[in-house]
Amino acid sequence: MAIVAHCILNGNAKVEGICEYEGALKDVVNYLMDANYGIIQLPCPETIIYGIKRWGHVKEQFDTPHFREQSQKMLKPVIQQIMNYKENGYTIDLLVGVDGSPSCGIYKTCSGSEWGGFSSNSNMSEKINKMEFISEKGIFMDELINILEANQISMKYVAIDENDVEESLKYLKSLL
Repeated sequence: MAIVAHCILNGNAKVEGICEYEGALKDVVNYLMDANYGIIQLPCPETIIYGIKRWGHVKEQFDTPHFREQSQKMLKPVIQQIMNYKENGYTIDLLVGVDGSPSCGIYKTCSGSEWGGFSSNSNMSEKINKMEFISEKGIFMDELINILEANQISMKYVAIDENDVEESLKYLKSLL
């Protein structure tokens, strides 16, 4: 079985206007299904906490005690489900995240060091251009991986780079 970031199965959960696909990331989902993987969909912490009508964020904005605590609460039933499957002989050996996400990145996430509301920032596009990708996990995946490791649950990690789904899919195929 595979655990997947919410938006892989439901791109509608993304910040409005940034989803590069309609509905689900079909190439990834179809590959997992063709490989006979059952799929456990993670909750989307951004949609749960901020809703559909939200702005884009960077990792630093989510790296707060509240966001981490809420992530842990959202993950508790998922961990219980994983443990129940494992205790009953199922194999859960894959975690699929979305690189670039401040929540669900596994190998890279978006980072920024400048803040402020729209009304106080005449140079908003300059601040947006200063955002960068860094080689770190998003906050939600960081919490999930910490909980998995604390419960001695090991699996392979793969991240989909939505700017290069084909290459991400090649890497996924090489792991299975």
